[in-house]
Amino acid sequence: MYKWLLLLLLSSCSSQPKHGLKIAASSVPHAEMLDFIKPNLEGQGIDLIIIVTDDYNMPNRALAHGDIDANFFQHTPFLEEQIKEFHYPIKSIASIELEPLGIYSKKITSLASLSDNAKIALPNDPTNEGRALLLLQANGIIMLDNPSNLQSTIRNITENPKHIHFVEVDAAMLPRTLDDVDAAAIPTNYALQAHLSPIALESTNSPYANVLVIRIGDENRADIKALKLAMTSEIMREFIIEKYKGAIIPAF
Repeated sequence: MYKWLLLLLLSSCSSQPKHGLKIAASSVPHAEMLDFIKPNLEGQGIDLIIIVTDDYNMPNRALAHGDIDANFFQHTPFLEEQIKEFHYPIKSIASIELEPLGIYSKKITSLASLSDNAKIALPNDPTNEGRALLLLQANGIIMLDNPSNLQSTIRNITENPKHIHFVEVDAAMLPRTLDDVDAAAIPTNYALQAHLSPIALESTNSPYANVLVIRIGDENRADIKALKLAMTSEIMREFIIEKYKGAIIPAF
């Protein structure tokens, strides 16, 4: 078991029964949503142990190795890329919510005012970088060789009329770049943590719904079924709409 996970489990389980349902989630909004349905599951005799991590790589590995029972932090293209690369025996069982990716800035109020030779920070993971580039293309900043390629990188840029300089950064670090760049494309969970407001936002007609993920073969576990039902319930839909005010959208 990974050292990080062991430490988190020890702290999480100190006052919990040994037999709980362990799920890894990023802090915002995923852990918040799990906290909301935790009492519902407790009423069914299920102790939901939420392991908070903002590392994009560990949760799928931990799930595949049996260290946790589920995870909730990623969108579908990221999951598919991880399965393709690492052959993890994991799968999505439900689309839960969509977090439209946005462009954020401390220096400009719209992409129309972006100056020549400006600097934009992008997420450095393959799916989110492609997603950010598609958003910039939709706003007329660049053109890509394949306008619908979800896996585009900066090498796929064919037109860059403002000669924008792109900086690839770990997604969790993007909010910290805003003092040093003109704008940054930031996944919503990190933008919410930093209390940022977007100057441009991805369309809600998006393939990037965040999903609940389990190991293949666990679909019929009673606790997994209960978790899925709670996460796709009407009360969860109302919670998402009320709490996030359109920054996050139900996907079920």
